Amino acid sequence: MLKLQLDISLPAEEFLRVYQGTANRVLLRSREGKSVSLPAGRLQPFLTHEGVYGSFELSFDADGKFISLRRLT
Repeated sequence: MLKLQLDISLPAEEFLRVYQGTANRVLLRSREGKSVSLPAGRLQPFLTHEGVYGSFELSFDADGKFISLRRLT
């Protein structure tokens, strides 16, 4: 299992594009400098009225398949 750390700062207004149908993925950059494209639905459990903010750990397999996303802070 591979892991990346992500610091996410995604305002609710940006996440609204998912509900409007103009976006279905979120592009992020890990602390390690790697680009990550996640289905927006993976962030929904962490969504508040302000948006999605905090540090997260993304786990995935050797083929790049999603395993889990958990909040660190």
